[in-house]
Amino acid sequence: MQIVLDVMADMLEDLGCEVICAHSGAEALDVLRRTQRISITDINMPEMDGHELAEGATRLRPALKVLQLSGREKRRDGFPLLRKPFSQDDLAQVMQKTTGVC
Repeated sequence: MQIVLDVMADMLEDLGCEVICAHSGAEALDVLRRTQRISITDINMPEMDGHELAEGATRLRPALKVLQLSGREKRRDGFPLLRKPFSQDDLAQVMQKTTGVC
């Protein structure tokens, strides 16, 4: 999981995004309570899955735009989903289209 997190952080930083990493869904929600900047989550992660995180995050911030990433999960709950593997160009296009950042 750490390798995937590191690769994603590098890709987003290369696109000009400010990156704040969390190692679990619970940590991500804690960070979200303190900052406005969270908008992307993997579906498979420790403690809670990305669907649960997206639901909790949008309860905290209803206007939050969420992009989920997965190589095997199906899209759920209406949140945009980017399938792994993807290129940095794919990520940039989807980020611009779904979240309006990067």
